Order: sequence, then C-alpha cells, then structure tokens
Amino acid sequence: MLKKKQPISDVFHETSLGQIVQGDSLEVLAAYPDDSVDLIMTSPPFGLVRKKDYGNVEADKYVEWFKAFAAHFHRILKANGSFVLDIGGAWNKGYPTRNIYHFKLLVMLCEEFGFYLAQDFYWWNPSKLPTPAEWVTVRRIRVKDAINTVWWLSKTPWPKASNRRVLQPYSPSMRELLVKGYRAKKRPSGHDISDKFNIDNGAAIPPNLIAIPNTESNSFYLRYCEKNNLKPHPARYPAELPEYFIRMLTEPGDLVVDPFAGSCVTGEVCERTGRHWVCVELLSEYCEAALGRFVREPEETAKSVRKSKDLSSYYRVPRPGILWHEDRGDPLSEDGGKERARKFGKKPPKNRRKHR
Repeated sequence: MLKKKQPISDVFHETSLGQIVQGDSLEVLAAYPDDSVDLIMTSPPFGLVRKKDYGNVEADKYVEWFKAFAAHFHRILKANGSFVLDIGGAWNKGYPTRNIYHFKLLVMLCEEFGFYLAQDFYWWNPSKLPTPAEWVTVRRIRVKDAINTVWWLSKTPWPKASNRRVLQPYSPSMRELLVKGYRAKKRPSGHDISDKFNIDNGAAIPPNLIAIPNTESNSFYLRYCEKNNLKPHPARYPAELPEYFIRMLTEPGDLVVDPFAGSCVTGEVCERTGRHWVCVELLSEYCEAALGRFVREPEETAKSVRKSKDLSSYYRVPRPGILWHEDRGDPLSEDGGKERARKFGKKPPKNRRKHR
C-alpha cells in the first residue's frame, strides 16, 4: 500500500488492510511501483450524454481520456493480475441509437496497451427502470437498457483465477437430472456429453451473465449519509459485483486497487474478505460519505450475509416468448418512431418541434 505521507494526495481513512486516498488517481497511481497490484477493480464515470455531479467525459472523447489511466494500469499490475472494468453504454444524443465508445475502449486497451480480454461479462440489473423513457415508454421503439458490460482484462492469457470461488446453486431441472440420471450421448450441436455430466459437484459453474439488482434504498451506507447529512455518491454498484471478481481472481492478502472509488464499495468488500485495498476518490465529500462503509456493526454485516444466501432472490432470465401467443396487434410505424404517436386520441400541438 501507499505510505501515509504522500505529497500528491491525502490518506483520508486507514484500516489495518486498506486506505481511502483522496486525490487525483493519475497522480496516485504514478507513485506505485511496477508489477505491484493483483487486481484493479473499478467502475469509472461512464461516457454519458448528461453531465453528472461526480464528473464524466463525453463519449466521443472517452477513449483518448482513458489512455493515461490504461498506461498506469498495465504498468502496476502483476504479470498474473487482472483488470476488471464495469462500464455502461450510452445513447447518442437525440437518437434511439447506441454509442459504441465502450467497445472502442476495449479495442484500444487490447490493441494499444497489450491487455488480453480474458472474458466479457454482462451485469444484468433486474430492478432497472424502463429507460431511456423517450424510446422505451413513450415511443415504444426500444426495450429497457438493463445491461452493463464488464470487461475482464489481463496482462497474460493465463491470469490467476478459479471459477470454483463463484459457483451457483443447481437449477431445479439440473437437480432432477442428477437424481434421474443422464444418458451419455452426442447432442445435435456436436457436443459430446460424457458420463461425467452426472457427477454432483455440489454447485454449478455460473454463466458470464451476472444478475444483481441494484437496490439499496435502505442500505446502511445511505442511512449513514442521511443521519450525518452527507451527500451519497449517485453511481454505486452493488457489493456483489466487485465481490464476484475479488473472490474469483484474488487470494486473501492480495492487493486490490479501485482508482475511481466513489462510495468505496470495493474497499468494503476487500475489508470483509481479507484483501488489502486502496480506494482513490477525487472529491472529499464522497470520501467522507464512504466512511459509512466501514463503521457497520457486526449484526449489520451478518444481516447482509444472510440476505445474500437467500435463494428466494435467485434471479432467472425470463424467456422472451412467454407472451408471444397473445396478439398485441400494434402496427409498426413506417418512420421507425421518429414522430411521436398520438396519445389518447388527441393530435400533438401544432407548434411542437419535431424530434431531430
């Protein structure tokens, strides 16, 4: 970890395992030696159309802005370390089309800085509201945007990892199959299913779709902020997301760095799982609010653990064809929804500006 005395930053909070460092992350990262970090786990400001309080770069300028960080990330990672990047997409301003800045970012990280894409993950937020409202609930020409891409990158094709750390409960159909047995045979796809498919390993290997609702309206962090009249960070990912990768890619005692820490949930997870950590946050108000991550009483932590083990919250992806037998009868608009449909039988105002 960084030493207490740093001319370019301040250690805002320190535990026996980690630090919240207030400062410019580029300057903080510059103080790290080469090959010293086991995992960089972070969710930087996205390239959104609307400006946020915590600061974000426009999508068209995002890739160039990120290059300085990429150089430090590659330099400070250990040879077998990983860099996990949670990043959401953006819509092109005024149009129902997607910006591809986060895909350009991935290509840049691999082709210009030598990262390998170990695997792409997709975080599905089942509780996501139907946004963007204009395209989803008003014009009804798009479905709700509920997925973030999560790029797992590495300096080598062989980063240390184990999927045994993130196993999931067997589905009811798999449990039934284990009881009744399965006849080894080659499937139509060409996959040869052997007798080993019948072995009960106690849990299932998860897919690269991670289902975690981002609902913490009554979390300890928010209650702490409200009680102490503090401004909570508006963009927080759920603790289970960084914990997934921290467990799969690091050992207790390894060093995890989050250069865009926000509310420092990465640090909270590391503190709980015995990893060393450094969370870097530029704004003091968010550092102050982040202290709420580290003052929880033992019963609060136990309650959170019990909730995470509740199988009733085991999300399943709905099949798209469930309602296809019902005739919805809505005709497709010839202009693709460019003009808003009339609502309640009334014509739109004559002076309404056309959507461009």
